[in-house]
Amino acid sequence: MELLSANETGGFITLFIINLLGVFLGAHLLKKVDLESPQKGLIVALALAVLNVTLGAVLDFMTAPLRWLTLGLFSFVIDALVILLAGKLVRGFSVQGFWGAVGLAIVIAVTNVLFDWVF
Repeated sequence: MELLSANETGGFITLFIINLLGVFLGAHLLKKVDLESPQKGLIVALALAVLNVTLGAVLDFMTAPLRWLTLGLFSFVIDALVILLAGKLVRGFSVQGFWGAVGLAIVIAVTNVLFDWVF
C-alpha cells in the first residue's frame, strides 16, 4: 500500500482506486473480510487512503529499521494495523483478526503491483 506517495500528481486518487479494487477483491476472495455493500467499499477505500497518508506514513517512518531488517515484510504488519483500525472506524466492514488483515494487506499490495505493471 505504501508504494505510492500522496505527494505525486494524482497519487491520492490513485491510492484510493487501488485501495478500492483491493478491498473489493479481498472481500470476494478472503473469508475473514466482510464488506456489507459496495457503498461501504468506497468509504473503506477512502478511510484506508487517508489513514495510509497520515498514520501509515508516521508508522513507516518510526519502524524503518524493522522494515530494513525484515527486508520490507514488516510493512505488512503496519498495513494490517491500519486495516484493523479502518475496520473499527467503518461500520459495515469487518476483518476477523490480525491474519485476516494481513491477508487483505497482501491482496491490496498485489493489486498495487498489478496496477503499476499495467499503467
